[in-house]
Amino acid sequence: MLYFLSDYTEGAHPQVLRHLMDVNMVSLPGYGDDPHTEAAKAKIRAACGRDDLQIWFLTGGTQTNQIAIDSMLRSYEGVIAADTGHINIHEAGAIEYSGHRVLPIPHVEGKLLAADLDRYMTEFLNDEVREHLVQPGMVYISHPTEFGTLYSKAELTALSETCRRYGLPLYMDGARLGYGLMSPATDVTLADIVALCDLFYIGGTKVGALCGEALVFTRGNMPPHFLTTVKQHGALLAKTRLVSQQFDALFTDDLYFKISRHAIDLAMELKAACLAKGYELLMDSPTNQQFVILSKEQMERLRQNVQFNLWQWLPDGRVAVRFATSWATREEDVQALIALL
Repeated sequence: MLYFLSDYTEGAHPQVLRHLMDVNMVSLPGYGDDPHTEAAKAKIRAACGRDDLQIWFLTGGTQTNQIAIDSMLRSYEGVIAADTGHINIHEAGAIEYSGHRVLPIPHVEGKLLAADLDRYMTEFLNDEVREHLVQPGMVYISHPTEFGTLYSKAELTALSETCRRYGLPLYMDGARLGYGLMSPATDVTLADIVALCDLFYIGGTKVGALCGEALVFTRGNMPPHFLTTVKQHGALLAKTRLVSQQFDALFTDDLYFKISRHAIDLAMELKAACLAKGYELLMDSPTNQQFVILSKEQMERLRQNVQFNLWQWLPDGRVAVRFATSWATREEDVQALIALL
């Protein structure tokens, strides 16, 4: 069986595991007050080009989104997101569970565009009964999006400027950030994200770690008593080192970026082969998620040998499926998938 179901079906990169084993029996303080956590923060700051970033290590994406959003919002505020955004579709109401509504805006290829945000805010501010409504308190985006698409630097800049005009913090979900940064189609760098977003996270779970995300506050804006907020969410690890040590390894010798590029190279190989064989794509994704349109019969035949996601049924009875490559995908598996298509 070939596995293209997601980018977190394997455990962790061997160098991550090796680093965990190397310091496994070293006694260290808890709650992130240890040298490995500080080393990981220093390496992330160096990669971002800023030494004043505030960083916190958490274990998973939904947990990180919920804590980041809840910590930044007042009780009567909600978070604006594209209607296809992960927090709106695939997180089981985790944001609403924390007391904040997701305020969806129609997407454009998975993206939330500045003009649509401006229109939404103009209509909200012109509403005479807006004091009775959920107040927009921040903006959520993901990069790459749920469709594997990317914000251009111009789009991200325009969105950031619109957010600042309305006093809305801009938060980027970076679950697959490595794959976005290493796509040959991007003009957005890690330094750009630091400059244009108020907070974002660097995903490890989908990019070589056993688990873990690094939440980054870019403007000295980490809410007061953040440790307490994390603890109230049941997310404070006594052994924070188990996450930070993984990022220490991932941000040593550019490992995070090298393994992300590996996934992109194989995804582009798969994409080119699909197009050469005459398959249509749901949309042009430049990242590790490729959305290929199949007939029902083709999908059922392929499922006998390949695991993948059924993404969307189309009006004509065909189906869009998702193939995801990862840091761990093997060249021979891509070639085997291509042969089956």
